[in-house]
Amino acid sequence: MIVNERQTQEGLLVAVCDEDVLGETFEDGELSLTVTEEFYGTDVVDERAAVESLAQADVANIVGTRAVELAVEEGFVDEANVLEVGATLHAQLLQMQ
Repeated sequence: MIVNERQTQEGLLVAVCDEDVLGETFEDGELSLTVTEEFYGTDVVDERAAVESLAQADVANIVGTRAVELAVEEGFVDEANVLEVGATLHAQLLQMQ
């Protein structure tokens, strides 16, 4: 998995994606999702490290079947809030404090 962390005005933003979706564009009707290096980064980590990053996130964007499944399994995202965009999955996380 690829993880990118950055501080924003809203807190820690974590972007997570499966390695195989980086550089891809997914479309579903009017919805288009492009998974860019600029946003998701290039740092490859194991699943444990991805979970640790998501646990610290105030905001997260998650793309890719395995990355989203992991976020659901670990309780970060409710499966009912997962979007299918073309051939991949996408979810967002916002921690309210």
